[in-house]
Amino acid sequence: MSNENLKQRTKMFALDVIKLVETLPNDRASQVIGGQLLRAGTSVGANYRAACRAKSAADFISKMGTVEEEADESGYWVELLVDAAKLKTEKAVHVLEESGELVAISVASINTARRNNVRSSTRASAQPTPHSALRTPH
Repeated sequence: MSNENLKQRTKMFALDVIKLVETLPNDRASQVIGGQLLRAGTSVGANYRAACRAKSAADFISKMGTVEEEADESGYWVELLVDAAKLKTEKAVHVLEESGELVAISVASINTARRNNVRSSTRASAQPTPHSALRTPH
């Protein structure tokens, strides 16, 4: 999946979360949990965009870790709303499935970045360090 496709997908996830939260009952528990869901669900895309601008592999891995956490947290809040009978399961299914898929994509991206980072650091350390003829006595 390309960066642009995933940017669009995480944005659609945020929009789906917004629409879902708008359907919640107007009681204290729904408002508090809905607010938590709204924060977590809308931050997935924002954090993914930040990961796309990462300055290093470690920065990318860290930011994708946040994407993973926020997507997983979104799923938790939706499950809680369903279990508390504040949201019908059929309304929640799409957001729950998408949060799970975004977690899986994030984990796969993190694992790939870690493997690539290990390979590139191994290659870099395997090559001899060049020495200046001016500094290295012969």
